[in-house]
Amino acid sequence: MESLPSVQPRFAAQPSGVAWPTYEWPRGEMANQDELDAVVDEMFTEEKLAVTNAVVVVQGGQVVSERYGGEQFHFDRPAEPITRDSQLLSWSMAKSILHMIIGTLVDEDRLNPEQLAPIPEWSDDADPRHQIQVRDLLAMRDGLAFVEQYEIGQTSHVLDMLYGEGKDDMAAFTAALPLAHEPGTFYNYSSGTTNILSRIVADLVGYGDDYRAYLERRLFEPIGITSAVATFDTSGVFVASSFVHARALDFAKFGLLYLRGGEWEDQQLISREWAATAQVPLSVEASSGHLYSWQWWVSGDQYGTYWANGYEGQMISVVPALDAIVVRFGHTPEENYEPRMAWRERVLAVLAK
Repeated sequence: MESLPSVQPRFAAQPSGVAWPTYEWPRGEMANQDELDAVVDEMFTEEKLAVTNAVVVVQGGQVVSERYGGEQFHFDRPAEPITRDSQLLSWSMAKSILHMIIGTLVDEDRLNPEQLAPIPEWSDDADPRHQIQVRDLLAMRDGLAFVEQYEIGQTSHVLDMLYGEGKDDMAAFTAALPLAHEPGTFYNYSSGTTNILSRIVADLVGYGDDYRAYLERRLFEPIGITSAVATFDTSGVFVASSFVHARALDFAKFGLLYLRGGEWEDQQLISREWAATAQVPLSVEASSGHLYSWQWWVSGDQYGTYWANGYEGQMISVVPALDAIVVRFGHTPEENYEPRMAWRERVLAVLAK
């Protein structure tokens, strides 16, 4: 495997006297509030950052900056201005939500990352895919020949899976692919891999309505996420690669759950040990140099920042050393990835003062 930095997982406790945002986010102001708001405004005005729909910044358990912009387009009704009540699309941030759900099963000894992945298509001992472990799937090191390409007209398993021949049973579509590499030896970001993991969850908690109820009971209801709508394919599996709609403020609650080490009020919804796995890098993304753990991205910066990342720049950044969350929704093309990340660095620099 690649040479990786050593990362010590960090969390931040809920400050004394600050209410948990189960029902409503506490609001606060900083001494340098004008400076923070000016940097947040850049995300809505800088041309290279393109269209931004929402930014929420949380520090010390309180929302310290919040802004919305642009319109939400619908197939069946006119476009609407985006507000704090708009349900925004996660894209691949849903992968990190699945990480939490898998954690509930690991904590209860119903699933073991070290076990062979219980995939019927790979059950034959002679099949080289039989050796894929659950941990390989979590780390995107399963070795499957999945092509994560978003350009129309090129070979793209992700587009075929989400919108083409694989859309009715996305896990089966991906599980049918051959190996391109020996399991555990090569990192390849793959939305299909996450949907295989999601089917493993469905095998344990139930499909369709049962799976939806599990998401509600174990995650959304305890932390007060009332707006979330998870999409399922025809087979009854949560499309955890891509599709959760919710308010930006509710996505911020999910980030706070990880910032607090899986704790919410008086409940440990996932163990600190499982929450820590989101921060431990296992691979390097060649194009960006960023690190990948288990369904989360890791920056390797001085603040211990890690984040849920989605297509076109959706992000829930968790920043333990600053007790902060930075949420952004919008549409920034991949060629402007670096300006987007530089903007986040400017936000963190203000929060660090």
